[in-house]
Order: sequence, then structure tokens, then C-alpha cells
Amino acid sequence: MLTKFESKSARVKGLAFHPARPWVCASLHNGVIQLWDYRVGTVIDRFEEHDGPVRGVDFHVSEPLIVSGGDDYKIKVWDYKLKRCLFTLLGHLDYIRTVQFHPNPSQFPWILSASDDQTLRLWDFHKRSCLSVLTGHNHYVMCASFHPSEDLIVSASLDQTVRVWDTTGLRKKQMGETMMDPMAARAATSSAAMNVQAELFGTNDVVVKYVLEGHDRGVNWACFHPTLPLLASAADDRQVKLWRMSETKAWEVDTLRGHANNVSSCLFHPKHDLVISNSEDRSIRVWDVSKRVGVQTFRREGDRFWILAAHRSQNLLAAGHDSGMIVFKLERERPASAHGPSNQLYYVRGRELFMHDYGRAQGGVDVPIASLRRVGQQAQTDGIGSAPRHLAYNQYNPAEGNILVCSDIDGGSYELITFSLNNAGNSVTDGKRGSCMGPAVFLGRNRFAALDRHQRQIIVKNLQNETTKRVQPPVANVEGLFDGGTSGRLLLKAEDRAILFEVQSRRVLGEITAPKIKTVVWSPDGSKVAIVCKYGVVIADRQLEQLCSISDNVRIKSGAWDVSPTGGTASQLFLYTTLNHVKYCLPSGDTGTIRTLDTPLYAMRAVKDQLFCLDREARARVLSIDTTEARFKLALANKKYGQVMHMVKNSRLCGRAIVAYLQSKGFPEVALHFVQEPKTRFRLALACGDIEAAMEAAFALEQQSESGREIWGQLGSEALRQGNHQVVEMSYQRTKDFDRLSFLYCITGDTDKLRKMLKISQMRGDIMGRYHNALLLGDAAERVSVLEASGNLPLAYMCARLHGLTEEAERVKVAIETNEGDMESLIAKVEACEAANDKSAAKLLQPPTPIFRAENWPTLEIPKSALADLTAAVPEDPEEDRTDTLHVAPAASSAEWDDDMDAGFGDDAGPSANLAADDDDFDFGGGDDWGDEDLGDLGDDFGDAEVETEDEMGAISDDTGFQMPASGRLPASCWVSNSSHASDHVAAGGMASALQLLNRQIAASDFSVLKDSLMGCYLGSMISVPGIPGSGNMAMPLLRNDSAGHPGPESLPRTYLTAKDLVTAIRNGYKFFQGGKFNDSRATFLDVLHKIPVVVATTPQEQNEVKEMVTIAREYITAIRIKGAMSEAGSDPVRSTELAAYFTHCNLQPIHLLLTLRTAMGAAFKHKNYITAASFARRLLELPDISNQRNAELKSKAMKVRQKSEQMARNEHQLNYDDTKSFVIDCHAFAPIYQNQPSSLCPYCGSHYAENTMTNSICDNCGLCIVGVNTLGLVTG
Repeated sequence: MLTKFESKSARVKGLAFHPARPWVCASLHNGVIQLWDYRVGTVIDRFEEHDGPVRGVDFHVSEPLIVSGGDDYKIKVWDYKLKRCLFTLLGHLDYIRTVQFHPNPSQFPWILSASDDQTLRLWDFHKRSCLSVLTGHNHYVMCASFHPSEDLIVSASLDQTVRVWDTTGLRKKQMGETMMDPMAARAATSSAAMNVQAELFGTNDVVVKYVLEGHDRGVNWACFHPTLPLLASAADDRQVKLWRMSETKAWEVDTLRGHANNVSSCLFHPKHDLVISNSEDRSIRVWDVSKRVGVQTFRREGDRFWILAAHRSQNLLAAGHDSGMIVFKLERERPASAHGPSNQLYYVRGRELFMHDYGRAQGGVDVPIASLRRVGQQAQTDGIGSAPRHLAYNQYNPAEGNILVCSDIDGGSYELITFSLNNAGNSVTDGKRGSCMGPAVFLGRNRFAALDRHQRQIIVKNLQNETTKRVQPPVANVEGLFDGGTSGRLLLKAEDRAILFEVQSRRVLGEITAPKIKTVVWSPDGSKVAIVCKYGVVIADRQLEQLCSISDNVRIKSGAWDVSPTGGTASQLFLYTTLNHVKYCLPSGDTGTIRTLDTPLYAMRAVKDQLFCLDREARARVLSIDTTEARFKLALANKKYGQVMHMVKNSRLCGRAIVAYLQSKGFPEVALHFVQEPKTRFRLALACGDIEAAMEAAFALEQQSESGREIWGQLGSEALRQGNHQVVEMSYQRTKDFDRLSFLYCITGDTDKLRKMLKISQMRGDIMGRYHNALLLGDAAERVSVLEASGNLPLAYMCARLHGLTEEAERVKVAIETNEGDMESLIAKVEACEAANDKSAAKLLQPPTPIFRAENWPTLEIPKSALADLTAAVPEDPEEDRTDTLHVAPAASSAEWDDDMDAGFGDDAGPSANLAADDDDFDFGGGDDWGDEDLGDLGDDFGDAEVETEDEMGAISDDTGFQMPASGRLPASCWVSNSSHASDHVAAGGMASALQLLNRQIAASDFSVLKDSLMGCYLGSMISVPGIPGSGNMAMPLLRNDSAGHPGPESLPRTYLTAKDLVTAIRNGYKFFQGGKFNDSRATFLDVLHKIPVVVATTPQEQNEVKEMVTIAREYITAIRIKGAMSEAGSDPVRSTELAAYFTHCNLQPIHLLLTLRTAMGAAFKHKNYITAASFARRLLELPDISNQRNAELKSKAMKVRQKSEQMARNEHQLNYDDTKSFVIDCHAFAPIYQNQPSSLCPYCGSHYAENTMTNSICDNCGLCIVGVNTLGLVTG
């Protein structure tokens, strides 16, 4: 049972599903009717007009009506939109048990009710009258229901009978009355008389067709099969009986026994041959109709069950009990499916395995592959969870098809099916089976992993279903396995987290929080993984570093990555489906809704504007979707502005959501193209500094009588910030801000308008305004007049005297004396001021000399970007589907790699499989050495280097009108400004900025080891071309982005090193290592580490390869250093055995791991550490290469060592080594650092060191970077 929803309430006596919406109506014993949304678990409404328990309830098929019947003898019809009772039907004389609308209410507006008054009644809810009273039962009638398609009614009573009634007569009568409406008035009297007769004696319109007797006690429930002539009944004799009907009779088919108390209700499953019943014994039982046996039982402690209901179209059931109700399903409906190669999808429908080929015909073609056998009793019944739950296709085996079919039968099982890819339907090998917990997944070409459900161990098996290895998971509570993205890796589901685990080296590569994981979907290029949870999606990179996490309010059903070959959305756009919607998610965390769904669908594949899905019947469906919004956001995030503006111009992007999104992301100029509403346009225009657009919006708002003062004030502030004084002037004029307007005229030198402001202040009677304007104009006489008019005579006198205005001074003096003022002290103050002015050579305050200009002079340039101008935006070319590979074609060496198809980076065969070691010259002879922070200010060097131009050159002209063109930018300055890669700065000659970049990105310190690489970058970026005789050579730059034409100022230099060069060096290092030439091998890998910082990767695939090369070089350098330490510690048995053990935990190629295990096994056995030797021998025997014929002698030796060690079973020496715990190696002390112990990392190569031992020191492995510094990391492109 899968519980979808559970409520807590009083005892539930009646239940009904809404036919279309996710609603369920529950009538309670306390008289309340509750309307629930079971999808989100909330009460939508409550209806409380019944007195006493409400035992029956039902939804109308098409109208917003609910009918209910209760112990108050009333039938009520409710309108759930109006939220009130429309009318009440009265007539029953006792409790009403059930009520039901006719299945075809548009033609027959009938309600059927059953009552304890021993009758059934049919009502016309349009006329609100009783059509017929069905009498015949002699005890309480416990239920009654219509047949879904025929003119039949079934009723069950405590008189131990089930009756089937024929309503054909009533139907014909009603149809006849409908056709004879003109005669309805004449028949009114006889109709009234018939109603009275019907009340007393019943009518002949509905007759009893069958009376079914067989129960020993009262019958509580009876129901029809939706399609077959079958009946089911449930009674107090603890039995469920099946009955069959014909045209003339009905008879008992079988009795289903198993309940331990009264059976309350039963029904036929709408989609499967099942009967579901519930009882007062606190259980729900499922019965197989064809086998007539019980197949499942669900118990609930403490609550008796009373009622059952089934959804008409969905696979949902509901059961009411003493303390509420539950909505549940008997099985999951998600079809088991798995992606095959290219355009193929494998899925299970019924008991058949199909392959759906998207590339053939429109919509694809289904090709049957195999019939699935079902083992076990549970597997023989459909509809109860016996269908397969998971499929896994072997992507690592191109030679044949391998599929794992997993189900939950008998606690979990799998079946391995093998077939030919060329003739899939006729070449199926019988499946091999086994038990597992959750899904089983493929690890490589010829092996797969399953989780043992008893010991919770990871079991690795080959395609012959033979166990080759058992691995203890890194945590104890692993609940399931998922694909790890590449061979050899698994994603472990453990409680609320996912763990990326490498089986071969038993290392934990990453961990991420993801509660209630349902499935895992890897992107087509393997760079990202979407972990689909019950209520959310977590997107991470291939190392399980989280990129984003989103949550949803409803359950998430499925998800698929976009695989469009063009458009740039492949592996960047994740689409997922919920119960009713298709939504999208971007790695940046942006989400949105694409479309709604009528029924739940499961997304399998997304290509351009098509979503390929499977429905719940496992039928392929193709949906049309519009991903414009998602592609728009993706282009914006990737800074593809040409594509952004092309979509703005040609797509229907609109709505407040997109405008708010653009504002939040800092692109108001793009949002401006979507908005016509003036207020919003005004706000966006101010945000992007578009004064013209803001003025247009301000004029429109002013006409709409908006708050003009505030709007013009904001516009004036922005114009002032830009220095656009004409717009500032207009804004101050419209807001009547006279003081600021006067000051503006002063600083712009407009004395004419400043004099007008003086006159305006005189007209307004503004004393301070007059004085202010006079001061700005330098008009001393006006200032004296203002002071005199305002009554400040002493100040007026001083102003006149100091400015040499004799007449005005005398007039003011007379006025002061007339008012009996103290002139003596005032004259003394004036003379003191004059004396002070003479000493300091003071000058009178005068306004500045105006500098007149012919036009506006904004001081802050606000350039229009391409995003602000639609006409300037050039759409970018659509991205082509390119496959840039660095490896050699597999056809060239297929025969040599047959046994090592899984070799790669450790156990990882993917795009970097070319780096795997070659084993052509494998030899175990004795002729070799094997034996038994904040970025801060980026500085001037990181900014755009501007090239100064000489203005004088533009002035040179002659009579022909020739003018020298402006000089362009030097290539070196373009390279520095266009890239943050150190090699580009070196090519431009900026050694200081390049070294600074390396220090900031990877904490590089000892640059002497990079001298050759840096000089190569500098010399390889230019060529010298000889000129004409008598002239010097010309230096010409070599560019790497000029394939489609000269890139202009966007140019970047060509580098002398490529990823292919590093691949060759890696392979040479492998050969030296295998031949025992450890010094040469270490020098080769160290050279790779020193060249990687100056290699520029051109594709994401190359970037991943370069980063993995760092890991390969680090692991091999560590292994070689440990090998050297083993030679030095030869006399110390403890230390030499420890080092040999650590040697085996370096992540080497399988062929090299075999050598290390051989060495460690010999050392441990020699020093009598037999337990450790046995573990090495077991690991050696688990390697795939050990089965090779040329390793037969080593295999025999390992088996003897294991046998002898298991006999001795003791360790002579105590070692600092525990192979049951996950650890990394301290690259300085060569000791284990276990999972919970603190450590420091080299920011470049990732070497681990014990905390505080090597912090702020040069890394021992790479010899380049400082350990323990937190940096951005290596920049590869």
C-alpha cells in the first residue's frame, strides 16, 4: 500500500472522489462534511447543516454539486462553489445510509438513496421530487448503487439478501415524459395521485430482477463490477461473496474468507481483477478475482474501517476509519524504463519488455524484446506491486544488449536479460535471477552491482551471474544503489544523502544532501547529475558538488535532461514532471513552469520543443512544450546577449515574472523591452540609466495624474548623477524646486535665467530666495535692498559700506539713526572689518565667469549596451553538435583492449578512456625494479588595457580630404583584457600578471619549475615574417579563435601546448611505470603537472580531461614516492609492510594495481602478517586481469598465499593500516588520514597532508603550490 494522503478527524462514514479534481469528500460521524485536497493535504471547505452522523456522500459528474444523507432523515444537495446547501429532499423515515448521483446525470438527473426505513428511493434533483420508492427489503437497507452503464440498481440489507433492481421501466417512462412535454399539464392530476400511491405501496416502474441469498448474517455492502456481469457483497458473517449475473438469473460464484469481524465495505478495482474489502477487524484485504484468493492484507492498529471508495479514472482508493481516512494506491504506476544507446528507450508494459526507437517514424516505433517470467505467488497477480520497478541498461557494452529488470517481489529481486542489438526480438538469452535490495546497476562492460538486502553489502557479479567481489559500503545504512555516471562508480542512497563511491579503490568521491531520493538522471555528457527526490531536485556535477537545489510543494514524478543537438541547452536544461505540471530547472537554480498536464506523465527525453514521455499504461507520448523562457534564462546566464535579444525580438516573452527575474539578475534594460505600463517602465528606465525612456514614462504618468513631484524628483536625481543638466532643469521646473534650480543655473553659468529666478522670488515674496539669487549673481545693491526690506538695517549698512555703495549706506544710516540705533559701535565694526580686509588682501565675493556651451554637457557617459538596443543585437549562430575527442579511435586497438574495456581513470571509462594504460608489453619477469581567498582588487593588469591615441593625428589632412584612421588596439592588450588564463597573459608579455593569476588561482609559489612552459607560451604566440628588402621583420600574432574570421578586439592567442600533447605524455609515464623505470615515470608525470597550468582547453570535455590528468599525475607520483620509501625502509618489517599496503591504495590503472597488490602481498606474507596478506590476495584475485592466461602463474601463487594465510590467520606485527575504513594517504609522512581526521590540501594537485604538518609549505608532489591555501582552483579554459 502506498499512502498518498492521511487525515485525522472524527469517524468517517462516507467517502467520494471528485471525478476530475484532486478532491475527496468525507462525511463524518459528528455531522460534518469535509472537502479535502488530497494532493496537498488541506481542507478546502466544511459543510455543517446535518444533525447527527452523515453516512453517505457523492459528487456530481459535471456540475459543482455534492449530495449527502444523514441520520436526520434528510438528503441535502450542496453547491461547493457557492458553499451552501441548495435544497433538502424529505421522505425517508429513518437513517439514510448511502446516496448516489446517477452515472449519467445529464440524461437522468437522479439521486439514489438507501435508508433504515427498509426502502430505496429515486429522486429527480431537477424537479426536487421523488420518482420511485423501492420496497421489498424487510430490514435496514445498508447500501444501494447504480450500475455504471446498465439500467440496474443493487442494494444490500440486513435481511441477509442482495437485490438487483431493473430501472428500465422508469427510464422509458422518464424518456416518454420528456418527449411529451406539451401533455404534461393535462397529466398533472394523475401524476399527483401516482405520487401518493408510490409513497404508500411503491411503483411498478422499478422491479426486482434478482434476489441473492447466501450470507448467514446481514449484508453491509454490495457493488457492481465496472465491465463484467459480476457482483460483490460484504456481510457481517465475515465473508465477501462473488456473484455472476445473466439475463435470466444470478448465482454465487465463490466466497472469500479471511476477515475476522464484520466486513464493512467492498468494491471492484477499476483497472485490475481485484476486490478490495475492509472490515471492523481493522484490516483492508485485497482479493484476486480470477484465483479467488487473498493476496494482500493491510492492518491498522486501533481503528476499525467503515467505508471504501475508488476513483473513477485514476488508480486511487480511499478508506474511512475511526480516526479519519487514508487515500492510497496498491502499487506504483511509474513504468520501469531505461535509456539505451542513442535514440532508444527500453521499458516494460505488462509482462513484456519493449524497445522504443525514437528515430524510426514519427513518434517512434515499439519493438518487443522479451517476455518476462514471474516467479513467486505475489508475482502472478497484477495490480499489487508485482510489476518491475527499475530497469538498467548496460551502456558500457557496445557488443550486445544487457538489461537488469528489478522488482520488489519477495523482498527484492533482479533478472538479467541479454539480447543481440541487431536482432533484438529473436536472440534473447534466458534471464539470470538473484535477490537484491532496490535497483541493480551496471559497473562496466561485463559486471554489475547489487545490494545484498541481508548484510547490506555491495555484491559485484559478472554477466554469468557469478559473484566476483563483495564490498562493504562506506556507511552502514545504505538503502539502494544508483548509476555513478561512469564505470566503476556507484551512487549510494543512505538516509537523506547520496554518496559517490568508487568500487575498485573503495573511496568516497563525494557526498551530498538529498532527502527521499527517488531516481538519479545523468546528463548526456556525464558532466551533471540530477537527483530527483520526493519533493525536490538536486543538481550536482560529476564529483557530486552541488550546483543548485530546488523544492516543490507536490510530489515530483520524473525528470529528463535536454538532449537537443543545437541551441546550447543540451546538458544545461533539466525538465521534470509533477502530478499536473511540466517544469524546468537550470544549473543556476532558476526554475519555471512550462505547461500543465491532464494526467501524470513520466519524462524520458527532451529534444527542442518536444518532450517524449511514458504514461501510466507505459504508452509512449509526445508533448509539445515551449522552452523559450528556459532558453532565455540560460542564454542570459551564459552571457549570450545576441541570442537573448534575438529571443526578445522574436519570442513571446512577457509577464511580471520575467520582468522581476530580469531586474533581480541586473538586466533592467532587457526588461524594458517587455513593459508598456508607464510606472514600471519609468522604474526600469531609471535602473538602467535610460533618461529618454524615463522622460517618456514620466510624461505619461503626469497625464494620468500620478504623483508627478515624486516622479520628476527621481528623474532629476538620475539626470544629475549623469550630468544631464537640461533634464535636471526641466525636473526642477516641474517640481518648482526654486532653490536647486537657482544653484543649477549658477553652476551652468546661465546668468540670464538666474536673473529671472531673482524676479520670480520678488514676485513670490521670498526674502531668502531673493537674497540667495542676489548672492549668486554678485548683485550687492540687491542684497542691501533685501536686508533693508527685511529689517536687518545694521547688516544692510555693513554690506553697503564694504561694497562701496555710498548712497545706499547713507540712506540706511539715516534710517538707523531715526530708529535710535547705535551707529558708533556699528561704524567701529565696519572699520575693523575694512582694516582686516586690507591686511589679508580680501576680495569681494563674485560669481564665477560663465563658460557657455552650445549643447548639453553630460559628464557621465551612459553607453547603450547591445541589450538595450534591439537593432544593435546580432543573433548568435546556433550551436552545432560537436564531438571533440582527444583520444584515438577505438577501432585502431579494439583487439588489444578486449579484456580492458573498463580501463580509464581508475575504474572510469568515459570520454577520457584514451588515457588508460597499454598492456601489450606486460611482463612479470625480474628484469625491472618491481621485485616481490578573497580576490580583492584585481589591479591594473586585469582591467581593459586602453591604447592612447594622439589627437594630433586626426587633424592632419590635405586637399583630397584624406584623414588618418584611428589606431586600433594591440593584440597583447586584447589578450590581457579578454582572458583570465595565465598562458594568455604570458603570451601578451604580462609575466607579472600571469604569475599573480597563478598565485591567486592555485597558490603557485615556486615559479622556477614553470620557466620552460612560460617561455614556450610567450614564444609560441607570435611569428616573425620577413618584410621587403630594406625593412625589418614583422611580428604577427597567432590566434586560436580566428577560424570563422578575424575576431577583432575579442582575439585570443594560440598556445603551443594542447591536451593531446598531455595525453601522449601520460601514456609515456604509464610505459615507464610498467617497465619499472620509476625515476623516468615520475619525471614524466611531474612534467605533465608543470605543463597543465598553461594548457587552454577549448571544450568542456577537454576541461574535464585536463582536470583528471592532474589526478592521474598526482596518484602516480605518490605511488612512485611510496615505492622509493619502501626501498629505504627495507630493514624495518613494520614500516615496509605499511608502505606496501599504502601502495595498493593509490588510484592506478588496473594493470598497475595488479603489480602493487603483488608487491604488497609478498611483503606482508614475508613478514608473517598473514591476515593482511590474505586481504591483498583476495583483492588481487578479484581483479578482472587476473583471469588472463598470461597471469595464470600469479593467480596460482595468490591462491596459495590466501590459503596459507587463512590457515595461519594471525598478524606478526601491528600495522598502522585498517582496510575496513576509508582513508587517504598523507603525501608527506606516508600515513593514513581517516575520514573524520582533519587534513590540508594542495590547491592544485589535491594532495592530502595531515593538519599543520605541511601548511604554508611547498607541496611534495607537484613542487609548485603552497599547501593549505583556499583558492579558486585551476582555470582550464
